[in-house]
Amino acid sequence: MMRSANPALNANTFTGYSRPYGDTETMSINGTVNKTGVLLVLCLLPAAWLWQKFFTAQNPEVVYPYLIGGALGGFAVAMVTVFKKDWAPVTSPIYALLEGLVLGGLSAIFEARFPGIVIQAVGLTFGTLFGLLMAYKSGVIKATENFKLGVVAATGGIALVYLAGFVLGFFGVSIPYIHGSGPIGILFSLVVVVIAALNLVLDFDFIENGAAMGAPKYMEWYAAFGLLVTLIWLYLEILRLLSKLRSRR
Repeated sequence: MMRSANPALNANTFTGYSRPYGDTETMSINGTVNKTGVLLVLCLLPAAWLWQKFFTAQNPEVVYPYLIGGALGGFAVAMVTVFKKDWAPVTSPIYALLEGLVLGGLSAIFEARFPGIVIQAVGLTFGTLFGLLMAYKSGVIKATENFKLGVVAATGGIALVYLAGFVLGFFGVSIPYIHGSGPIGILFSLVVVVIAALNLVLDFDFIENGAAMGAPKYMEWYAAFGLLVTLIWLYLEILRLLSKLRSRR
């Protein structure tokens, strides 16, 4: 049974396909890689635009409407994509553009406070991506059922902690320590970064299995969308970890 902690690539994503298509009509790994590249470029464009807008105005309030709009719009489009997978060729690029606003706004705010932090986070994110891809392809890391179960359970636990923190925030209560720059807060962020990174291994395995099962061509866009979700999460968690470390200097 295939399992992924990524909500976009869950255990039912590729079920129901028995290769009723021609070779040019089925999902391939190369096709998914190409479409992931397209989504990354689409994400970069609005991020760069909002980044420039922030540093031109030197005022965080300039980016807040775009950041909030991108976050809400991105969440809505992501939900549509998850439930209407055959719409992925249209909704995935829209999601990438909206999330680009979020990444551009947040990155600019962090960069203004901690100069150089964004290039470090970007380098670590893509370094982690390619490092884990090499480890997965070489067999150093294997997506066994126990490995998948552990990552899924850990990801679910992190999601519950974040959800609890979000709900408690409405009552003026925050979960102690984990958001601070103390040892516990740094350790928590480090654990979250590791779990987010391990989700990439599950995504690689899931995409490989989907291609082997002969999923329809539009699933390349859907799989690329799922991988982008994980990469964005990983980048934001690395950014958070680095900011905590820089705060201690």
